Amino acid sequence: MSERGVLLTVAYDGTAYSGWAAQQGGERTVESTLHAAVLSIDARASKLRGTSRTDAGVHAEHQPVAFDASLDIDPRGWVMAVNSHLPDDVAVRAARHTALGFAPRHASRSKRYRYRLLQDVVRDPLERTRAWRVGYAIDRDKLSRACEDLVGTHDFAAFRSAKDERSITVRTLTRVAVEPLAGNVLSIAVEGGAFMHNMVRIIVGTLVDVARGRLESGAISHAFETKQRSELGMTAPAHGLTLEHVELDLPEGTSPPWPP
Repeated sequence: MSERGVLLTVAYDGTAYSGWAAQQGGERTVESTLHAAVLSIDARASKLRGTSRTDAGVHAEHQPVAFDASLDIDPRGWVMAVNSHLPDDVAVRAARHTALGFAPRHASRSKRYRYRLLQDVVRDPLERTRAWRVGYAIDRDKLSRACEDLVGTHDFAAFRSAKDERSITVRTLTRVAVEPLAGNVLSIAVEGGAFMHNMVRIIVGTLVDVARGRLESGAISHAFETKQRSELGMTAPAHGLTLEHVELDLPEGTSPPWPP
C-alpha cells in the first residue's frame, strides 16, 4: 500500500456547524464533514489533523488540515475530488503532498484571526452571519489605543473561558489592529503564536466595551495583573470571527500547493 501525507487548506462558513472538532454526540462539525468526504475518495485515509479548534459559528479562510493517504493522488486531484463530496459551505482551497504523520497544529508559527464589526442601529441581513452588529457609538481612537495595550508578551489568564484549564497562560500577540472595511464595517485583526479558548472573542468584547466607555481605558493592563475574567468585557459573538491565516513550518520535501 502506497502512503503519502496530504496537507489541505480548508475554508468554511461555520454558521451551520458545531465547530471544527468531531464530537461524540454526532453533531454536525466541519471535521466530520471533511473526513467523510476524504473517506469517499480513500477509505483507508487516516484521521484528520487540524490546526485550530474553531467554535460553533466561527468561520475559516485558511485552516490547514493534514492526513495520511493510501492512494497516490496528485494535489490537484485531491482538491477536485474532495470538493465534489463537500457541501457548499466547506471547500478545499489548496492541497500539497507532505511528510507522513505531519501535524500542522504542532508546526504552527503564527495565526491571524479577523473579527468583523458592523456599526449600525439597524440590522443588515447581508452581514448577519459574518459580523457582530454594534448599535451604539464607538470611540475609534479609544479602540486603537486599547489594541496597543494587547501587543507583546503578557499573561492572558483573564482572557479565556472557564472551560480552558491550561496552566501556562502567557501568550505573545504580534499585532492587534483596527482596520476599516467598506461602508460601516470595520475589522479587528489579532495575530500571535498561540491562543486559548475564546481568547480572541474576549479580546474583541473587551475592546468594544472600552471603546463605548463601559470599561476604563486601563482595564486591559489591570486584567494582566489581576488575572480575573470579571475585570474584562463581554465575550463577542462567534459569528463575527474568522481564522484568516496560519503560518506553518513545513517539513522538508513538502510539494508546492495546487493551485499555486
